[in-house]
Amino acid sequence: MKVILVNGGPHKDGCTNRALEEVSKTLENNGIETEIFWLGNKAISGCLGCNGCSKTGKCVIDDKVNEFLDKAKEADGFVFGSPVHFAAISGMLSSFMDRVFYGRGNLFSNKVAAGVVSCRRGGATAAFDEVNKYFLMTNMIVVGSQYWNMVHGSKKEDVEKDEEGLQTMRTLGNNMAWLLKSIEAGRKVGVKLPEKEETIRTNFIR
Repeated sequence: MKVILVNGGPHKDGCTNRALEEVSKTLENNGIETEIFWLGNKAISGCLGCNGCSKTGKCVIDDKVNEFLDKAKEADGFVFGSPVHFAAISGMLSSFMDRVFYGRGNLFSNKVAAGVVSCRRGGATAAFDEVNKYFLMTNMIVVGSQYWNMVHGSKKEDVEKDEEGLQTMRTLGNNMAWLLKSIEAGRKVGVKLPEKEETIRTNFIR
């Protein structure tokens, strides 16, 4: 089993990454393979709405999105992390997730997911809500913790002092490991995934 943790912050070794490291370490202690995937600090375009990906399975813009999608096929779970920018996730992660999730329900359906945010002071719950919406409309299984998945601090050293935040990350990692193992155990004894109905789309303007 493998979990990919996405660092949507501009700093490879910043506050968001520190939170993800705590989750990753806990998963590894539970026998789950992990990889932290940093988006880098080069611009990531938003979705163009061209539907090119529906024909080829890849985005027409060849950047970190396609690199991630290649890895995502083999992953069982995901954690998407972001710093809080104006009570929202980073623009880079927002553009990335728009393109990653667009039309890819089959890739993410019934896999486990969690969001993690880091902030200096406020806006964390709004950003946390934003990242979770991608999971909740893609038929994913969202993993919770003992509190909302957030850490506080303006630099990595501050996060080290946020004992409750780091404990929340460890609880998240343990919960995700337990859920992944439970799903695997169910699969081995013949528990089938929920049968999916054909999608019904209702337009409000006719």
